[in-house]
Amino acid sequence: MKQLNIILAVLLLLCLFKMPYGYYTLMRLAATVGFVYMAYKYYEMKKETLVWTFGALALLFQPLVKIALGRDVWNIVDVAVAVLLIVLTFAVNKKTIEKN
Repeated sequence: MKQLNIILAVLLLLCLFKMPYGYYTLMRLAATVGFVYMAYKYYEMKKETLVWTFGALALLFQPLVKIALGRDVWNIVDVAVAVLLIVLTFAVNKKTIEKN
């Protein structure tokens, strides 16, 4: 899941730049699939808070019924979610290293 977190964080941060409209649609689809996958994995690990977090993010980013938040708000959301993904990546790595 480490690679998925980093890939999604990069995709989200690229949204800060002017990109073609198709990029945002593709990113929303990739984010939704990634967040659903992460919610399922955290469900298997019995981490309920993260299941709800990534389930909510999957609903927020889903491309079928777009939520109009405005570019500025979406930029804040994109950065916040990217930071969350990066923090989770390093938090999971730190716990894995401490166990070994």
